[in-house]
Amino acid sequence: MDAEELLLEYQSGNRDFSAILLCEANLSRVNLSQANFTEAVLSVTNFSGANLTGVNLTRAKLNVSKLSGAILQGANLNEAVLNVANLIRADLSQANLVDASLIRAELMRAELSEAVVNGANLTEADLREATLRHADLQQTNLSGANLSEACLILSNLERSNLTRADLTRADLRGVNLRNAELRQAELNGADLRGANLSGANLRWANLSGANLSGANLEATQLSGASLRGANLSGASLLNCSAIHADLTQANLIDCDWTDANLRSSALTGTKLYGVSRFSLIADEITCDWIDLSPNGDGSKIQRFSSQQAHQFFNVESPTVQIRINAPLDPDTHCILASIYRQIIQHYPFIKSPPSIDIGSRRTLLSFRIDEEQLFMTAYVVILPFADVAKTRECILESLRMLTLENSSQMGVRLSNQVIQFGIDIIKKISRLEDHLLSEKLQEEIDGNHPFFNHPTQTILSNLVGEYLAIHSHPEFGRKFSHIP
Repeated sequence: MDAEELLLEYQSGNRDFSAILLCEANLSRVNLSQANFTEAVLSVTNFSGANLTGVNLTRAKLNVSKLSGAILQGANLNEAVLNVANLIRADLSQANLVDASLIRAELMRAELSEAVVNGANLTEADLREATLRHADLQQTNLSGANLSEACLILSNLERSNLTRADLTRADLRGVNLRNAELRQAELNGADLRGANLSGANLRWANLSGANLSGANLEATQLSGASLRGANLSGASLLNCSAIHADLTQANLIDCDWTDANLRSSALTGTKLYGVSRFSLIADEITCDWIDLSPNGDGSKIQRFSSQQAHQFFNVESPTVQIRINAPLDPDTHCILASIYRQIIQHYPFIKSPPSIDIGSRRTLLSFRIDEEQLFMTAYVVILPFADVAKTRECILESLRMLTLENSSQMGVRLSNQVIQFGIDIIKKISRLEDHLLSEKLQEEIDGNHPFFNHPTQTILSNLVGEYLAIHSHPEFGRKFSHIP
């Protein structure tokens, strides 16, 4: 069958052209909508500007075919072969391309919005400035593909292969790249706001100047990646690996990088306002200075020597520990939970309940808090225990002694500031109210639960892991302690 015969058949109402052989034919600008070309061989055929709306090209062969400007809206191209085909400016919106082969196909400025491209092979395809809004590209092979300045808003690229792909200045807002392969990908200036990159492999990728604000990068591999000047504000970097990563002048304001591995990374000039420094691996980092200003405007710069940088990024969470000389039983556990629930509601600076470690002879309560709240937290959380009065007395005395000791080693002006700081904390503590436990709960503590009468020990630890024993009951540690 030649092109003329096919058109005559179509005009007479025939739509079934499955398995036909029609190579190198000229069918430009023709209307063949809804035709069935299942398993047809149409290689090197010219379909430029043709209306192919809703056509069935399942398993059809269209190698090196010309489909520039063709309308393939809603077409079925599942398992079709379009290697090196010209699809420049083609309309493939809502088309099905599941397991199709488009190796080195030309798709510049093509429309693929809401297309289903699962499992397709687009190795080294040219998709510059293409539109793929809401497209389903799960497990698609886009290795070496050119997607520079393409629009992929809210598209699904989960588990796709984008190794060495070029996504320069691509619009990837809200895209799903979960567990995707992006090794050595070029994402310079890409917009990834709100994108899901959890579990993705971005080793040695270039994300310089990329916008990753609010993105999910949990457990992402970023080792060797360049994030120079990238915007990661509000992003989640939990458990990510960024060994040897370049974060120079990156914006990390309000990001969460708990348990991130930053070993040997470059952090000079990063914006770190509102970023926790706890639970990081930050050995051998390079960091001359950071920006701690709320707006990242350079109004608050902190400079470091190499040793100071190591100390700044390798800190431990300040902790208040209460050790009780008795194991915690289930009933008392419920009472303790009720007590600390009321305490947290009354004192907002205590943001979470304690972690609890129960041994055969002792119970350990650990409160992780901001360093500036250490003494105030210790003053409040001892409330349920019989040791409360003595412990509080020791807290105030320790605070006075530390204030005087630190101020004596400084100049007059700084000494006065330290003394005033200590006085301010003591004043804040003295204003704390603890008449917050319900009468019923207080009766249970006093009468039915001897756990709260056992000897206690209160220990504080600061950012650098230094410990201060505030109070230890004389009978703490004895196997059989006297209970009043």
